[in-house]
Amino acid sequence: MQSDMKTPLLAGSSSDASKPLLRCPGGPVIGIIGSGDFSRSLAIRLVACGFRVVVGSRDPNRIPRGMFPDGVELRSQSEAADGAERVVFVAVYPEHYYTLVGLRELLAGKVLVDVSNATRLKSGEQSHAERLAELFPESRVVKGFNVISAWALQAGAYDGSRQVLVCSDCSHSKALVLQLARCLGFSPVDLGGLCGSRDIEEAPLILFPSWGGPILAMFLLFLFFYGYSFVRHILLPYLDQGENNFHQLPLVTVNETLPAVALVTLALVYLPGLVAAVLQLGRGTKYKRFPGWLDRWLCRRKQLGLLSFLCTLLHAVYSMCLTLRRAAGYTLLNAAYQQVKAGVEKSWVESQVWRSDLYLSCGILGFGVLSLLAVTSLPSVGNALSWREFTFVQSGLGYVALTLSIMHTLFFGWDFAFFPGAYPYYLPPVYLLALILPCVVLVGRLLLALPCLTSRLAKIRRGWESERHRPPNNQPGSNEADPPQNFGDV
Repeated sequence: MQSDMKTPLLAGSSSDASKPLLRCPGGPVIGIIGSGDFSRSLAIRLVACGFRVVVGSRDPNRIPRGMFPDGVELRSQSEAADGAERVVFVAVYPEHYYTLVGLRELLAGKVLVDVSNATRLKSGEQSHAERLAELFPESRVVKGFNVISAWALQAGAYDGSRQVLVCSDCSHSKALVLQLARCLGFSPVDLGGLCGSRDIEEAPLILFPSWGGPILAMFLLFLFFYGYSFVRHILLPYLDQGENNFHQLPLVTVNETLPAVALVTLALVYLPGLVAAVLQLGRGTKYKRFPGWLDRWLCRRKQLGLLSFLCTLLHAVYSMCLTLRRAAGYTLLNAAYQQVKAGVEKSWVESQVWRSDLYLSCGILGFGVLSLLAVTSLPSVGNALSWREFTFVQSGLGYVALTLSIMHTLFFGWDFAFFPGAYPYYLPPVYLLALILPCVVLVGRLLLALPCLTSRLAKIRRGWESERHRPPNNQPGSNEADPPQNFGDV
């Protein structure tokens, strides 16, 4: 029996041979019911890929000339349904499906591709595709192409990086649409039966599903450090001494907050890996699942890293803009006046020069390494790297970026943390709080680099298990002459 993949994509229909439907002969005829923006974009894509297209509209005469490309025939809905050979795209809003009931006989035996989307999440209602299947029981309904926007359809004839989610209860019709998606230059994904159509319809409504937790974490960190800096530098001095520093809120306070958020967020990228390693060492096996929260945390490290890079980039821009503000000019003039008034001819301070040069150098190098990490996070770049290269960049250079960021902060603080004046109102500096978690992560990574722990962890990850996880020799059916073998032993 010939397989579906060897069957021609769209076989011709002998009943239509006597009726010249389209002006340009060539590929199979595909029907589109509806004449909106999506229908127009889909027709452009189909024609560019060699198909003939017939578009059905309630009133073809109302469609302006030139709206559809050459090679597309504009007909009534019944003529389009009758002229399509096997596949018909239903590109009308779901609330108007009932107006197509009169086309049941013309659409019988044909594949109806439902391209509609849900209007809200988790409604619990029947999907549009299932409702379409009830209205047209003699047709084969396939859900697909709804996650592709009208702009993406016009972006080019070949765009294989975009996935097309497809599901249907008819395997042959689903294979037909999957093959059509490949011909249009997309990457089709089979999601099973029509019962999964609700998830496909809701997919375009989900906004950055993997970014919610990382963005929330970054927002909470920013809120904490910004509020702490506001209380320490602005609110308490104003209440205690009447000092007005509220002009620092838009620029200085934000610039003090951003590096703290970037440093802690970068530490959160590598902390779950340390927690996972400690769990494996403590359990003595890798064949136990991590807790759910740790699994989700491990899967969000890329997003956390990119958010850390964003905060670092904003910190660099803010730092360059500090000298442009009018308050900086006033501060410089006041310092020069005080120097002249005190009779100081040379204000060179060797320790301050070393401090500024070292912390700026570490900051620039750390920003450069973080930029490399961000670039390799792009799929087009990451796919060009081998697994070992990708691991070296994301893990090895990641710890280099974390180390440089910690050194940047330490050189900035220098020995200020040991002066009582650094703790007004008994509150430590912001940078000191931001260093706690990154230093814990860096020390933990150094401890795991010890040979005794590294070798044991490597054995566990290659399948070795501790004695308590091995089956006892006296179990029924065991061979006492042979030692128990671990999964993964070679």
